Amino acid sequence: MNQTKVDKLLLKLVENRISRTESEELLEWLEQEGNREYFNEFVAINQLVNAKRNFTNKDLLGHKIEKETRKRRYRTYFKYAAAIAGLVTATFLFRDDIIDLGKPEARSPVIVDNQIRTGTNTAVLTLEDGKDVHLDSESGFSTQNLEAKEDQVVYRPKKDGVKEVAYNFLTVPRGGQFSLTLSDGTVVWLNSESKLKYPVDFVEGKSREVHLIYGEAYFDVASSDDNHGDDFKVYHDQQEIRVLGTQFNLKAYGDEPEILTTLVEGRVSVTHGGETLEIVPGEQSRLNVGTGVVKVSEVDVLSETSWRNGIFSFKEKPLKEIMRTLSRWYDMEVVFENKALEDKKFKGVLRKSQSIEEVLSVIMSNSLDSYEINRKTVILK
Repeated sequence: MNQTKVDKLLLKLVENRISRTESEELLEWLEQEGNREYFNEFVAINQLVNAKRNFTNKDLLGHKIEKETRKRRYRTYFKYAAAIAGLVTATFLFRDDIIDLGKPEARSPVIVDNQIRTGTNTAVLTLEDGKDVHLDSESGFSTQNLEAKEDQVVYRPKKDGVKEVAYNFLTVPRGGQFSLTLSDGTVVWLNSESKLKYPVDFVEGKSREVHLIYGEAYFDVASSDDNHGDDFKVYHDQQEIRVLGTQFNLKAYGDEPEILTTLVEGRVSVTHGGETLEIVPGEQSRLNVGTGVVKVSEVDVLSETSWRNGIFSFKEKPLKEIMRTLSRWYDMEVVFENKALEDKKFKGVLRKSQSIEEVLSVIMSNSLDSYEINRKTVILK
C-alpha cells in the first residue's frame, strides 16, 4: 500500500468514517514492521484537528466485531487505540526537552493593544491581463477558465489544443493560505507569504512548468501518463525540480538560509548549478543559499508537511526558526529581548487555529519568563 493511500485511510480513521474493508486493510498495514511509529505520530498530529472526538475500544473502527475469528486482530489494534484515546485529553503537546524545573514561575505577560490575528484563507489572483482579484472564504470568482471559492482556485482544462501559454499568479500574503488545482489536475497548497506563477493551461507535448517565486508550496502532481507523457517541472531562482507524478514540498523563503525539497511519494530530481541529484520518499534536499552546497538527509515527512493540514509540527527546532514560521501565519514581528532563547530547541504540535496568546502561553510555560505583545509585535523576554 503506497503512502498516499495509507494517509487517506488514517485520516478516515481519525474522522470516524472508515469502512470495514478499509479497517481490515489498515490493520494489515499496521502489523508490518516499522509502521506503528508512523501510525502513532500521524494520529497525534491529526487528532488535534478533531480534538473533541472521543475514541473508545468499541467504536473506534466504526463497526462491532461480529465474528470471533476477528477478535484477536482487532485486539492488537485496540492496544494502539488506547494510546490514541490518551492523546485526546492531552494538553501538553509542545515542550522543551531541557527544562529547569526549579526555576520560579513565569511572570504574567504584558498585552498592549493586541492586533495579532490567526491566519485565514486569503490570496490575490493576478489574471493574464494584469487584473488583481482578492480571494477569501467569503467571496467567489469565476471566469471561463477557472472558479474560485472558499479556500481554492480550480482551473478547467480547455478542450481545444493550446498553442500559446498565458500565465496567472497566485500570491498568498502573510497571515494567509490557499490552494489551487491546475488545468492538468495537479493540486498545489500555498503557505503564508508565498507566490506561484503558472499557466492557465498547459501546451500538449511540452513540459508542464510552474515557478515558485518565493515561499512554500506542497505539490500533488498529476501523473505524466494522464497528461500525454509530459513531465512536470517546478522552477525557483536557485533550483529546478523535475517530477513524473509525485507529492513533494518545496520551501524557499527569502529569509531562510536553505531551500528545502521534501519528497513524500514518487521520484524527483533536483538541479542546482549544473548538478542534478535524485531523492527518494522520506528524504529532503537542503540547498544552502549562501554556499550553493546541497545535502540530502532523511526527515520526518509528517512534520515537514503538516502545515497544509492545519497543524504546526516541530521536531527539535530552535525557537528562532519556530517564531519565524509563526510570524508568517500570524503576520507579526518577533523580537528576542532574551537572545539566549533563540537557539533553544523545542518539539511539539500546535493547531494553526490557536490564538497567538494560546501559543505563547504554551512556550512560556516551558521556557520564557514572560513575553509582551505590542500591537503586531511579540517581544520574548
